Amino acid sequence: MNLTPKQEKFAQKYIELGNAAEAYRQSYDAKKMTDKTTWEAASRLLADSKVAARVNELKELHLKAHVVTVNRVLEEYARLAFADVRKAFDPKGNLKPIHEIPDDIAAAIAGIDIVENQCGASISAEGIRAVESYTKKLKFADKKGTLDSLAKHLGMFTDTIKVTHDYEEMTDDELIALARSKGIVTGENSPL
Repeated sequence: MNLTPKQEKFAQKYIELGNAAEAYRQSYDAKKMTDKTTWEAASRLLADSKVAARVNELKELHLKAHVVTVNRVLEEYARLAFADVRKAFDPKGNLKPIHEIPDDIAAAIAGIDIVENQCGASISAEGIRAVESYTKKLKFADKKGTLDSLAKHLGMFTDTIKVTHDYEEMTDDELIALARSKGIVTGENSPL
């Protein structure tokens, strides 16, 4: 495929930025163009068969380089959706050291906050010793959002509502009125 240098730059920038209009601005002289004109020109470029083929080729290369596949994305969704917070703690209820947290749980952790609290003192037969205490908080990824995404992928929810009507229960007059309201039958002397 023979692209011009500007078309090639556009394709590269589009993959990098994910924004066709901005990729166009960075590849062509668009300083005097309105946003609408820039968007239209970028859309025309993306519709060009040679440019579209190059963009698809670059997407494939990009995905392979980052090992992004549908299966991998679904696996990560599953990790987030089915993470069990209990696996991050030992049998006594203490947070495990980070290197001991299982990979599937670590992948679901969005953040860890560790706050050192005011030190206290402990008095025992051995003497007085300083006691450090910490507050440890785990923040997990949005489980509901992840489950919703998985359910949508699996086709569990639909955005359309199927409406049915039982015409057999309608009288002839009701059917004629319905047909007229829909423009199917017009006039008083219709065959219905």
